[in-house]
Amino acid sequence: MPLLFPVLAVLIWAANTVVNKLAAGAIAPAEIGFYRWLLAALLFTPFMFKPLLQHRAAIRAQAGKIVVLGLMGMVLYQTLAYFAAHSTSATNMGIILSLMPMMALALSIGLLGQRLTWGAITGSVVSFAGVLLVVSGGSIAALLRHGVGSGDALMLIATLAYALYSVLLKKWQIQLPSLLLLYLQVLVAVVLLLPLYLASPKVGLSAANIPLVLYAALFASMLAPLLWMRGVAQAGPSRTTLLFNLSPVFTALIAATPILHEQLAWYHLVGGVLTLAGVLLSERWKQPLPRMAVGVGR
Repeated sequence: MPLLFPVLAVLIWAANTVVNKLAAGAIAPAEIGFYRWLLAALLFTPFMFKPLLQHRAAIRAQAGKIVVLGLMGMVLYQTLAYFAAHSTSATNMGIILSLMPMMALALSIGLLGQRLTWGAITGSVVSFAGVLLVVSGGSIAALLRHGVGSGDALMLIATLAYALYSVLLKKWQIQLPSLLLLYLQVLVAVVLLLPLYLASPKVGLSAANIPLVLYAALFASMLAPLLWMRGVAQAGPSRTTLLFNLSPVFTALIAATPILHEQLAWYHLVGGVLTLAGVLLSERWKQPLPRMAVGVGR
């Protein structure tokens, strides 16, 4: 069952969105972000000495790109998500995060020269309508009056950061083993988050928040990426990428359990379906737009 590994990875990441929400009030965003990556780095390090030595020349050559990837994928994305969890629901976060493949497609057109397709245009409109429905609480008029909530706005920026991370990862094609590249980004996250951790107010570790840190470090930061890489190797990137669309479904279902007691409203269901439908349209409808004629009379 080659798809089992990426499905488990998506399930772990979806549950981590719920952990983000549980962390709000139990531990400061800068704390859980720093502790999460620090613990992952400490656990990875004993296994990374040999690969680091073997690939040290390639690491030096690609150091700048590795720092950018760590900043986008590990620091900005996850830190903004922790802050977003203070003022929006886990269900909203999961649905907004499902825009990531659409954002990545839009960025790929600009950064990778990917051809614009009818599916990309149609899917963008459908997905955007779905997210608008969710962030407005089912009332577009209220959204126009009051604007987007701060938590939803932060989650949109976080999702954009991760979409850019995904596109840069593809654009640069850094020739390092996947696990080593992940470890180097974790190290970048530890270094970049240290000043924020030192400067921010702290709650401190306690029996209430240590399980959240452990889940984020062991499962979301270490196990899920390994499962995802295993799935990509066995089933291919195109099939596994589609499974990412299960994330908002898993998140909403977990959030509706006694863990968070979040209520699924009609706009969550309709907005989630629209968002997923838009992503599927963009990935399946590959007919390119006709090229525009250059100049007049040619």
